[in-house]
Amino acid sequence: MAVAAVPLVADFVTKEIALANFSPYDPVELLGGFLRLTLVFNSGAAFSIGTGVTWVFSLVMIGVILYILWMSRKLYSAWWAVSLGLILSGATGNFIDRLWRPDTRELSAALVGPEARGTLWERLLSPPSPLNGHVVDWIQLPNYPVFNIADSGIVCGGVLTVVLAFRGINIDGTRESGGPGKTGPAESAARPATEEDGRE
Repeated sequence: MAVAAVPLVADFVTKEIALANFSPYDPVELLGGFLRLTLVFNSGAAFSIGTGVTWVFSLVMIGVILYILWMSRKLYSAWWAVSLGLILSGATGNFIDRLWRPDTRELSAALVGPEARGTLWERLLSPPSPLNGHVVDWIQLPNYPVFNIADSGIVCGGVLTVVLAFRGINIDGTRESGGPGKTGPAESAARPATEEDGRE
């Protein structure tokens, strides 16, 4: 899944730039205010859904990543490679944040030692403990939740997946049949000739 490498690197680099240069209290406005560059630490999904169950989103991302890697064994379509590569890069990019990203530029509290707060179990299930990190979002458009490059990859890959499925293009490069008894171009080429074909 080499297609996932470029957007994954772009997501990581742009998040580091956002952490170093942007602030939620002083966003940078571009294109007459249509585009705003800000900084948001998101523990949930879009529109702040599920902020108290960050670990659930982490487990979902793990499932998505493993499923795409498993499906890649059957991948013989260039368009499906682009689609799944975008989704894989997005899921991986945000999962990296979910692993242990604090909700500030610095670690908010130590997990161990004299300054640690609460019980060990409470600390392990609180940010920035594993699977409870915050995703860095920094791109804001009007009437749309703040997002990042990883989110864009997931959305674009998802849209392309729907288009490919609608057009009947399978992950192995074949096409769905146009009707009963009919085969797509790839299937017809792969089907050996028979005596019945010769009489047609």
